Amino acid sequence: MQKLDVAILGATGAVGQRFIQLLEGHPWFQVSEVIGSSRSAGKTYGEAARWVLDDNPPARVAALTVKALDADFCSPLVFSALPKEAAKTRELELAAAGHVVCTNASANRMLPDVPLMLPEVNADHIDLINVQRQRRGWNGGALIANSNCTVMPVVMALKPLLKYGIRRLHLVSEQAVSGAGYPGVSSMDMIDNILPYVPGDEDKMQTESLKMLGRFTGEGIDELQTVVSATCTRVPVLDGHLVNISVELADQPELSSIIEDWETYQAPAPVLDLPSAPAYPLQYLYQIDRPQPRRDRQAGKGMMTSIGRLRECPVLGYKFAALSHNTVRGAAGCSILNAELMAVAGCIEGFRVAEYALAS
Repeated sequence: MQKLDVAILGATGAVGQRFIQLLEGHPWFQVSEVIGSSRSAGKTYGEAARWVLDDNPPARVAALTVKALDADFCSPLVFSALPKEAAKTRELELAAAGHVVCTNASANRMLPDVPLMLPEVNADHIDLINVQRQRRGWNGGALIANSNCTVMPVVMALKPLLKYGIRRLHLVSEQAVSGAGYPGVSSMDMIDNILPYVPGDEDKMQTESLKMLGRFTGEGIDELQTVVSATCTRVPVLDGHLVNISVELADQPELSSIIEDWETYQAPAPVLDLPSAPAYPLQYLYQIDRPQPRRDRQAGKGMMTSIGRLRECPVLGYKFAALSHNTVRGAAGCSILNAELMAVAGCIEGFRVAEYALAS
């Protein structure tokens, strides 16, 4: 099967690098174009990128010439790791020009016709692409987003609990420094310290989660009607966002029933068979002091959500902790999974993955 050419916007940044790392050896996609700032344009990727991940950039990608953001791109599929302001117009321009854009940027996530996707949770929201194309007159182009990296473990953990009726949520995050990009937070602020404020993230926790857990109506998303209160903090951890979650449920299931719901939850077809999807997206850890970022962020190659410490809450009824790898599951990895779902659904013009390829 011939691989599909893809472009990475913001390729020299931390999330752009994670895209390149995760796409190396991908069975369907290959990085063919890398896009950076005006300072990087014209250089080879190896010269332009200050690689902050383990190992080194793949040799084939390191030899590519970095293109400017306003250049013409040939790749049908585009992954965006752009800063918010740069993404706001450029992503829409590329989609209007016929590219399928899978974005990690926040700029266009909450537009009514943009799917905010976590495939194990809301794969049916992909049908919003048809509404998007019809309303905007896009011929083959599309824009699909993944959420803020801290929202990811919350939504993943809550999905199996929707059947009990989610009334109220209280969320307190402990977010890794890699979530701020590179160079990120000053070491003078972060060492021996916790920052009780992460700009913009509390609002995203309180809005994006409701859209992702909402229902596709055929015309748009009917958001989940739940009250959410969020506090976001930055902690001196490299990777892995931990969220302490308190939830009030309309029903009152036993703790053992909730744990069983988490342990047995699987994604719907065809998500389960996608190359980047873990067999089980959730794991429950019975140790009293888990999950922990350093020990659990790589579960399922960084694509699983780890949950622990489920217990009764005297205020809301139930409380627990949930952890995801913020630059894999919460960023590049989810965008890639979104693109895999788009490919299987026939949303990328001229590229359709045969059924046999799902099992390979």
